[in-house]
Amino acid sequence: MALKAKVLYDFHSENPGEISISENELVTLFSEEELEGWLEGENSRGEAGLFPASYVEILKDHITSSTNNNGLSSPKTKAQTPSYASSEPQRGLGAGSGGSAGGSFHTSQGSDDDWDDDWDDASPAGDAPQGLGSSPPLYPVTTSLPGRRESSQQHQQQQQQQAKSSSATVGRNLNRFSTFVKSGGEAFLLGEASAFVKDGDRICVVMGKHGPEWQEDPYPFTCTIDDPTKQTKFKGMKSYMSYGLTPTHTNIQVNRRYKHFDWLYARLVERFPVISVPHLPEKQATGRFEEDFISKRRKGLIWWMNHMTSHPVLARCDVFQHFLTCGADEKAWKQGKRKAERDELVGSNFFLTISTPAVPLDLQEVESKIEGFKTFTKRMDENIVVVNATINEFARKQMAGFKKEYQKVGQAFSILGQAFELDQQVYSAGLNKAIAYTGEAYEAVGEYFAEQPRQDLAPISDLLDLYRGHLANFPDIIHVQKGALTKVKDCPKQEGELHDRCNIISCATLAEIQHFHRTRVRDFRSQMQHHLREQIGFFKKITAKLEDALQQYDE
Repeated sequence: MALKAKVLYDFHSENPGEISISENELVTLFSEEELEGWLEGENSRGEAGLFPASYVEILKDHITSSTNNNGLSSPKTKAQTPSYASSEPQRGLGAGSGGSAGGSFHTSQGSDDDWDDDWDDASPAGDAPQGLGSSPPLYPVTTSLPGRRESSQQHQQQQQQQAKSSSATVGRNLNRFSTFVKSGGEAFLLGEASAFVKDGDRICVVMGKHGPEWQEDPYPFTCTIDDPTKQTKFKGMKSYMSYGLTPTHTNIQVNRRYKHFDWLYARLVERFPVISVPHLPEKQATGRFEEDFISKRRKGLIWWMNHMTSHPVLARCDVFQHFLTCGADEKAWKQGKRKAERDELVGSNFFLTISTPAVPLDLQEVESKIEGFKTFTKRMDENIVVVNATINEFARKQMAGFKKEYQKVGQAFSILGQAFELDQQVYSAGLNKAIAYTGEAYEAVGEYFAEQPRQDLAPISDLLDLYRGHLANFPDIIHVQKGALTKVKDCPKQEGELHDRCNIISCATLAEIQHFHRTRVRDFRSQMQHHLREQIGFFKKITAKLEDALQQYDE
């Protein structure tokens, strides 16, 4: 009889050789032997490949029989499947990895981003940060997974071991798992997280008027980014752009390259699995020193920095503070860099840092809010695409079509004025000059239209791009919370402990959603005000030019 298993959780394939499976789906197993936490089988659509062993439960009715040495037939029972959860997630460490809880993460590649001597020193092998070495790291994982039911004596012994919090560990390669596991959410929920949390690392979620929210930063600050300057090294053989950052809480400028932002982004994505770290501006292989690209990248970095400094958690993160305040002291910089790369409060341990309100949340209400936010983000993402396409098309028309049409009208008036100049009558001179001025005014208006999109439409497009990055992050953030909620429902006997940990994940998720909405309202209100002010000023400028032309016709 074919070996069957029931799927407990959704899994979406991310690499060649994997297959996607859906909750409650029946899959056929080629073998019950696990390969580093994976099983091989075929889904209901006939696709064959690998999927996580912890995401399925072998059905007893479909377990084949084997004959023992005494000639007796005994059913093969499947041992408890280990829960493969990392103490350090693998998100954001390779091409194709998610951003902050999802999204595209740009790794440091290309001539712009090679590690140099004053940045990436040769650390001893023992100091290499976890997850950044040449070979996949191995992590200790407990072998307990609630929710599996077997009638054998082996299962009863495992239940007793779970009650005693067994410390048995196995090494597992965790490069390929769903976000719930990679983020450390599952390990935390099952009580496998363990780290010392200092008071300065604690993150407080408070109950606000509209639900859980991050506790406000008592010492808010901002950070300016000056126009970048072109720098060289190796006696001019290599060039790069350096950005001057000046945070208001120190008023001391530090210089950073784009690759330094890239490194910081990777650390933050790794550290905060349920916080939406804004995406950095895109890279460009060629034309890195062209004025337009430099200007666009700087504007993108300014948006990025504003979102970082306004986030109550990210702004006071030690690695971000080190990035902003460590100056030219190379030794201090390298020490801070190594400390960040060896940070223990990542993945599942991140949730240990969160303090929640005394009254736990109603998980049904949490689930309802999460579903509502999913609907909102889907609709917002769809409309951002439409708005972006519309304003880009409108900008293109202004910069090319409108300019050309106004110049054609202006040239037509100029030609008319030249024809009138053939009349040498004295009383015609004033009219001739006025018509010529009108032609010049229309050509100037055409230039106004060509220049205006940079002032009012481009900033909106930049904002929309930034928020598309945030929206790309949230599916994985939500997946972590929903994975925790699903496990609570599937494990009623352990609902007390699981409920408390699920409450922490839910509070953090809702706090991040609340921050997203507050920031969104702030940003779009400010940007729409800016747009309308620019439009008003633009049309006033056109009106003033036309009024000047009108005055030329006065006697």
